[in-house]
Amino acid sequence: MMTLDVTVVNVALADIAGSLDVGLARVQWTVSAYSLAFGALLLTAGALSDRIGRKTVFMAGMTLFTVASAACGLAPDAGTLIAARAAQGLGGSLVFAPSLALLAAAYEGARRQAAIAAFAAVASAAGALGPVVGGLFVSGPGWRWIFLVNVPIGVLAVAGALARMPGGQAPPAAGTARRRLDPLGAVLAVAALLALHYPLTVGPEAGWTSPRVLVPAAAGIALTAALVAAQRRGDGLIDLALLRIRALSGAAVLGFLARMSSLGVLAFTTLWLQSTHAYSPWEVGLHLLPLTGSLLLAGLFVARLQRAFPPHVLVAGGFGLQGLGLLALAAAASGAAGATAAGAAGASGPEGAATAAGLVLLGIGGAVIFPPLMGVAVGAVPEDRAGLASGLTNACYPLGTATGVAAFGALFAARLDAGLGAGLGAGTGGGTGGGADGPVRDAVGTGRLELLDPALRPLARSAFSGAYTTVCLASAAVCLLGVLAARTLRDGAAGAAGAPAGKPARAARTAQTS
Repeated sequence: MMTLDVTVVNVALADIAGSLDVGLARVQWTVSAYSLAFGALLLTAGALSDRIGRKTVFMAGMTLFTVASAACGLAPDAGTLIAARAAQGLGGSLVFAPSLALLAAAYEGARRQAAIAAFAAVASAAGALGPVVGGLFVSGPGWRWIFLVNVPIGVLAVAGALARMPGGQAPPAAGTARRRLDPLGAVLAVAALLALHYPLTVGPEAGWTSPRVLVPAAAGIALTAALVAAQRRGDGLIDLALLRIRALSGAAVLGFLARMSSLGVLAFTTLWLQSTHAYSPWEVGLHLLPLTGSLLLAGLFVARLQRAFPPHVLVAGGFGLQGLGLLALAAAASGAAGATAAGAAGASGPEGAATAAGLVLLGIGGAVIFPPLMGVAVGAVPEDRAGLASGLTNACYPLGTATGVAAFGALFAARLDAGLGAGLGAGTGGGTGGGADGPVRDAVGTGRLELLDPALRPLARSAFSGAYTTVCLASAAVCLLGVLAARTLRDGAAGAAGAPAGKPARAARTAQTS
């Protein structure tokens, strides 16, 4: 539910705008408000769960998320909807932040690996299934049911947590005192993450040199420095000594890169399928099934792979598979660009096969990457710090997604402008000079090629496919970086296997070098 709600609203924006009688630009904040609130609180929520109890934090978040979902579905205007979406994001972060620590406390050894693998596969697949689920509700009962469907599920989740989830608070490691709540550290952590996320959210629309981007970015850097200074005394919200554990910091960075190279490209993949093949949102969802299906299917075997291979080998292999998948998508898009420039429409057999193969490799790679990372994150630290480790790792995921969308979006826009400008300058566009800077560029950039004159559509499809090819190649380069960085997980192999509850993992005692 938490991951699905990041992407499920995208396909409903036009319907929401029409229903509430507001502009599309304002309604887009229903997406941004959720992601900003969700990402900003993850680190603080994870740290607080170590102090006041992980079950307590989980149930508070689930209750808030459920109530906020009802408010979203019943919202009478855009302002109420945006506020309720922000509350949804806060609730989602409270649920998601202690999730890995809850799993680590409930299972050990191979069972822990299997539980984390199942969790990672479902969470990743849910994010990819968002457009499909959103399209079903928009074309059926209406956009409000995107939110209302969460209410009965949330009630069942709260009841299940009351009945089945182990309670209690993690005891401090032997010889250590319980850490204080540190309200100042909590406020600084939330403010810093919010200030870092916000420029990535508004940058593509406002421009990267806009004060709306530069001011919060500078504030984010200053707040991060203030947070580090406030935590140096050693008894605050964040145990900075844990960041010197190479396996934990490596898992956080690699999670950032993995989300950047996967979900950071997903939005452009969806637009590419819509624009170059004229698919509806529902048809796009069907064509993304190789991605979601391979994620779920490969997730069934990851626990066995973890018993046979150490985490750094699996993570490097997962990044390698994702890189190959992105190269296959780049090849398919490059072929589509050539075909549409020549006047053909749709996907030929080889290009369609390359697209499907690329999506399958992306799915398998994602299924292999995340479970070892999650296992290392909570296994490399003392059990009473697992909530902080879970929150830190989870906080890097939405930040990686936002960074990927922003960075690849800037690259995509530059390449799209170049392709459209070259085609129009050569006279391909039928004498609509300057269109690349006006309505033509806007229509192509959002994948709405049906708004263009039919004579312009081959050029638009070719330019879009060329820009998407560039994005896939850049993301493949990020995967290469992930392959090289996976060696940082070597010290987390023991922890990933599942240290006994209440005891520090070996890596937490020995891997104190960065």
